[in-house]
Amino acid sequence: MSDLVYPPEVVYNVIPKEKVHSQKPQRYMSKYRPTVLLEEKAAKDAMRTMGPAKVEVPSADKYLKKHSKEPKLHEKTQGSKEVRHTPALKKPPVPARTDKPPMGIHTKRDFIRTAAAAPMKPRPACVDSRGGHKQLLENSGLVPKYIKKKHYGEVPQYLRRLHEEEMRAQEKRDDFVKEQREKRAMKHLSEEERAATLKGLKKSWDELHHEYQGLSFVADTQSKKSHRLRLEAAMKQLEDDIELFERFKTIYIPQK
Repeated sequence: MSDLVYPPEVVYNVIPKEKVHSQKPQRYMSKYRPTVLLEEKAAKDAMRTMGPAKVEVPSADKYLKKHSKEPKLHEKTQGSKEVRHTPALKKPPVPARTDKPPMGIHTKRDFIRTAAAAPMKPRPACVDSRGGHKQLLENSGLVPKYIKKKHYGEVPQYLRRLHEEEMRAQEKRDDFVKEQREKRAMKHLSEEERAATLKGLKKSWDELHHEYQGLSFVADTQSKKSHRLRLEAAMKQLEDDIELFERFKTIYIPQK
C-alpha cells in the first residue's frame, strides 16, 4: 500500500484558469552611458600598442653582420707611437766623474739643534672596541676637560636674566597685593595677636582631641557616627589653620 496521501479533489481545480503573464520593469539605463563608453574607448586607443606608435623599419641592405657589435679600437698611426715614446721633459744629464760639487753654500738652518730636538709625541688615544677602533683621548669623554674650563660651575647668563625677571615680576605682584590689601582695609595681625590666636587654636584642638579620645571604640548608631565625623572635620580645620599661622609670619584679616 502506498504511503502517499493525496489531497481531496475539489471541483474548482477542474475549471481551467487563465495564465497571467507578468511583465518585468525596464532595466535602469543611465543617460551618461554613451559618454562613458566613448571616454573609455578613447583611453584604450592611446594604450593599444606596447612601445612607440611609429617605428622605423630597417632596410634590407642594413642587415646584421658578423662582429658588427664588437667594440673597435683606434687605429695605430706612426705619429701616435712617436708621441708615446718621446718624453715630455728631458732629465738632466748624469754628472761626469771630473765634475766638482758646488762649495760655499750657506743656510740658516741649524742641523745640530734640529737633530737634538725631541721627536714629536703622538697624541694620546684610546681603543674602545675589541676590533681595535681608536679615537683621540681628548674627545672620548674620559678626560676631565670641561671641569677645567674658566667659567665651569658658574650660573649661566640666561639663568641670571630669568632670575632677575622673576624677581621683578614677584616685586610687582607684591606691590599689587599690597595695594589691593590697602584698598580692602585689611588688618595686619601683630606678632602678639598672631601668637595668641595660634595658642587659642591649639587649645581648641586639644579640647576636641580629648573629646575624640573619649568616644566609644564601636560606632554602632547613626548619632555616634555623625558625632565622630563632626569632630574629625573640626580637628582637620583647626590643623589647617594652625599650619597656616605657623607657616606665615605676616597675616591680614578683613575688618568687620
